[in-house]
This record gives sequence, C-alpha cells and structure tokens, in this order.
Amino acid sequence: MIVANRNAKFGIPEVKRGLAAAAGGLIRMPRQMPFRVAMEFALTGEFFGAERAYQLGIINRLTDGPALDAALELAAAIGANGPLAVKASKQVIVESRLWPEDEMWKRQQEIVGPVFVSEDAREGAAAFAEKRPPNWKGK
Repeated sequence: MIVANRNAKFGIPEVKRGLAAAAGGLIRMPRQMPFRVAMEFALTGEFFGAERAYQLGIINRLTDGPALDAALELAAAIGANGPLAVKASKQVIVESRLWPEDEMWKRQQEIVGPVFVSEDAREGAAAFAEKRPPNWKGK
C-alpha cells in the first residue's frame, strides 16, 4: 500500500538520460496501472503527480500533511482488525493473482477456512453483539 503527500511526484525518468528503468520500474509499472499509461510514462520519462497516481489506483491515500502520519493511521485501521483475518485476506489477495480459474475457490477456502473457526472469529461476533471492541488473541 502507498500513502503519499499530494505534492509527491512519481516516475521512471531513466529514458531521459539514455537509460532503461532496469531496477524494476519497467516490470512493476504495467502491473500497477493500465498498460498504455505505463508505456507512456516509461517511454516519455515524464513524472506524474500523486493525484494522478491516486486516480490510477496506485496510491491508497493522499494527505496534505506528512505521509508518515497518514500511513500510521492506515496501519492502525488495519491493526484494529482480527490478525488471522488480516493475514489470510492479504495472502489470498497476493497469491490469487497466479491461481488458475478452476482452483481459485478451493485455494481460497484452504486459506480462509481456519479463520472462520478461530477463537478470534468467535470473539469478533461476541464483541459485535455486545457492542464493544474485540480483544484479539490471534488464535
């Protein structure tokens, strides 16, 4: 996830110096934004602002203040959730990009199934019913 100040600039300007962005930019950009947009930025070497990055979906949050403050707020929002559920959710999102269509549901269930029978799942339901914050144990 990326949090950035509205004034931040992004780009891979290596072509302006007769170089190629071989440290990963050419590989990662087309996976993070539309192919044609990645091609434009890679071939022109132009920078783009945080607002454009947000519109393209490669920035999660924009801030007018320090990006670190907003990143810590995002981390706190994630940290307030059930740790087993967060871990499983992240794992499915990261790994599922490579799963064959006919195996997606089975693989997802293998990862998330244990979450639904965990102590944390019971605690989450109880906390909701009792209108109180949950006390996660990671079990």
